[in-house]
Amino acid sequence: MAETTHAETTSSANEAKEIIGGKIETVEVSKHPDSTIPETELSLADIERSKAHPTRWIVYIIGVLAAVVAPYGLGRALAVNHTDWVVSHLNILTPQGMAFVSWTVTLAALTCLGLAVVDSAHWLWRILFAVALAAEQLIAGLALLRFDFWYSTYVVYGKSSAVANAANLGIISAGFAVAVFAVVWVGLLVMIKKDSPLNVLTRSWATFILFFVFEVCALLIVLFGGLLGTV
Repeated sequence: MAETTHAETTSSANEAKEIIGGKIETVEVSKHPDSTIPETELSLADIERSKAHPTRWIVYIIGVLAAVVAPYGLGRALAVNHTDWVVSHLNILTPQGMAFVSWTVTLAALTCLGLAVVDSAHWLWRILFAVALAAEQLIAGLALLRFDFWYSTYVVYGKSSAVANAANLGIISAGFAVAVFAVVWVGLLVMIKKDSPLNVLTRSWATFILFFVFEVCALLIVLFGGLLGTV
């Protein structure tokens, strides 16, 4: 097998002299190819804007707004105008079961929102967030969710308001838990130094575990903390 031990290239031609098998031979070498990318006056900002797809985002934002308004309005309309039908279906669940269902739906919406932020390259999480948000808003509408919901639910549902109150507590607990989690997580980012072993708590996987811990604690407080019997 021939062994190349030395090479000398000439600048005038695309040739090189190499020692192959003990003899000096002249071989051709490839020259630098001409540029195949045409010159452009587009800036980086122009290129990024071309990838932004503003129409897609406008449609999505409108869809999210519709997922907030329409299901809630539908739920309230059913609660006010078809109270007996709603009560007959809500009474299938116990207050504890209704609190768990509303908490789960709200947790799904919050989780999909977080994944949409972390995995921003994929639209799946954004779509799932909109779907879960619509389901949460429907439950909120049926339960007449507001700051002092227990007055509204008693006026509409009377003695059957316990299940609706439980639905509101499930939604509120999930929202309260994510607020507390956000404060704690920001505090960890501020206090923990980059070279500290505790910096592992700021990793994405640790963040999600901490988030679910706060959410589960909020649910347990609702289920076993006596809140279901106070509203």
